[in-house]
This record gives sequence, structure tokens and C-alpha cells, in this order.
Amino acid sequence: MENVLTFLCIILVASILQTSTGFGFSIMATPFLLMLFLPQEAIQINIILSLLISISLIWKISKDIDFTLLKRFIIGSIVGVPFGILIFISININVFKIGVSVLLLVLTLLLIVNFRVKSTRNRDFIVGGVSGLLTTSIGMPGPPLLLYFTGTDTEKGKLRATTLAFYLFIYFISLITQIIFTGTNKLIWESSIYAIPVVFIGLIIGQIIFHWLNQRIFKIFTYILLSFTGIYLLIASMSL
Repeated sequence: MENVLTFLCIILVASILQTSTGFGFSIMATPFLLMLFLPQEAIQINIILSLLISISLIWKISKDIDFTLLKRFIIGSIVGVPFGILIFISININVFKIGVSVLLLVLTLLLIVNFRVKSTRNRDFIVGGVSGLLTTSIGMPGPPLLLYFTGTDTEKGKLRATTLAFYLFIYFISLITQIIFTGTNKLIWESSIYAIPVVFIGLIIGQIIFHWLNQRIFKIFTYILLSFTGIYLLIASMSL
């Protein structure tokens, strides 16, 4: 029962963050789901619910999508996906968890030191490729997108809409790839179904928060979120 409540709390908070920021679900959910499930299960639950969230929200914010950028991300991600699944099926579980935590902490540091980068066509493809790789390997396409958008000072509405549109593609492809190469099980789908009502509650709360979340608060919130999840997962992994 305790694990069930913990699971539902993780999903609720992650859903709120995804709706209000455009990237929070996988970044928040994956590290904590790894504490409750095997990596394959945690990643597939994350992908299924993230895909559901993207489908639910995209029609409301489609006007803010940068379709040129979205196309480049998708093309790049197609190259990254197979490399991601190779990493996933060959890496040690504990190394896997530590890698996720270090990734989050490095990302946070780059954001705090005001990392800046100019948006170019080739960099768009590279970011899409890295995001595709991270989706199939750790279920987290958000870090490279977040770093890139923040580094180019992208407005939060465009960030949220373009990210969600990209998620529709990358999560669907990644789920199929995961199932083909690593299989799936009953627990993954049952847990995902149980979480659906909580996801929709989170969507409603997140939409409300989004309207009063200004750019400065958005950035501070991002730093806190990434730091906390990265440190938590690193400590938990190294204590195993």
C-alpha cells in the first residue's frame, strides 16, 4: 500500500510539472520510479503516461509550436533512438541510475551558470538525436531540450508546445522500440492504467499553475527540480 501511494504521488507531482513547464514529467518521474520498479518497467510506465499527457494537451497549445524546429528534432531523434536502446540493454542497472543522476546535476549546473548557445540548423538535429538516444536509454528526452531552449532564451509557451509535440513522436517510437527489444509485462500496463486518473488531476492543476508562472519563477523552479531529483537519485543509487 505504501508503494502504491508513493507511486501515485510521484505521478501527480510529475503530471503537474509536465503541464506547467512542458518537460517535468520524465525528469521528475523517472528517477523516483527507478526506486520502485526495475529500469525497464520504470521507463515504459514513464513513456506510456508521458505519451498520454502529450496527446491530452497538444491540441490546446498547437498554435505555439515551432514546426520547423520540430521537424529537425524528429529527424535527429530517428538517428539517436537505436543507439539509446543499445545502451539500455547493455548497461549495469546501478551504473544506469548513477548516470541519470549525474546527467541531471550536470544539466542543472549548466543552467545555473547561464549556459548560452546560438540556435542553428545542425544543433537542432544534434539536440533531437541526443533526445532520442536518452528516451530509449533512460526514458528522459527532456534534459537536452530544456538545456537548448533555456540556452537560446526560448519563450516558455513555445518551449512547452514544441516539446510536447516532439514528445508525441519520440515517446511513441521509443515505446515500440522498448517493447520489441526488451519486452513488456502486466505490471507496467496495470500501473499505467491505475495512474491515469491521477495524471488528469495533475493536468488540471498544472494548467492553472502555468498561467501565473512567469519566466523568472520558471527558471528558479527548474533549478530546484533538477537539483533535487539528481541528488536524491545519486544518493539512493550509491547507497545500494
